[in-house]
Amino acid sequence: MGEGAYRIGELARLAGTTVRALRFYEERGLLSPARDAQSAYRRYGPAEVDRLQEILLLRSLGVAVRDVAPLLSCSPEERRAAFSAHLLGLRAERERLDALIETVERTLDHEEGGRPMTDEEKFEGLKHQLVEDNERRFGAEVRERFGDEAAEKGGGRVRDMGQEDYRRWRGLEGRILDELACAVRDGADPAGEAGARLCELHRDWLGFTWPSCSAEAHRGLAESYVADERFRAYYDRAADGAATWLRDAIRAHAR
Repeated sequence: MGEGAYRIGELARLAGTTVRALRFYEERGLLSPARDAQSAYRRYGPAEVDRLQEILLLRSLGVAVRDVAPLLSCSPEERRAAFSAHLLGLRAERERLDALIETVERTLDHEEGGRPMTDEEKFEGLKHQLVEDNERRFGAEVRERFGDEAAEKGGGRVRDMGQEDYRRWRGLEGRILDELACAVRDGADPAGEAGARLCELHRDWLGFTWPSCSAEAHRGLAESYVADERFRAYYDRAADGAATWLRDAIRAHAR
């Protein structure tokens, strides 16, 4: 073997992993070291080092072992696109954690008699948390239907909300769920007065993050509330069938 080749224990230490993990990746066909002709020891050259780095990076991003091989065998362009998408997610997660850390630090300082917190500061970290929760739960659907730009702008509007707008936005969300639960339990007609009121409330709520929502887009979003189980579960927590009822109300009254 040439210079720069590692034995299995040496590479495990270098990469911060275990010998057992390297053997496991070999068993799964992800890593194929050469063998020393005399001793039969595994030897890992530059190509295997690069391969292991990609494997560990993918695993750190939450990619299951069974899904690693297809990513390793895809084209360089496809792999770069996958890494770029994961990088965006990591940066967003870092921003969320930084905001939460700052909020907790300011809260502790405030509790210990230090600098008072402004009302905006009290909610800053929570807004970042909400944006990331929504991205994790609904981001793929929103981006597929309306594009990355719409999703990014919506998240940015939440982060930039002042205290009063944020309070009104979250309060309106709670009101929609409460009135939706009552309408479903009472057997109200979604094409009737209750449906018109809830359609209007829902459009107002969307307006905080999506000010140019057309009637067509409103109806399209409502269809996803029934078609996508994540959206359906969000509204059906108000009452069984609430997502379908709201979809029918928006179908009837979106203008």
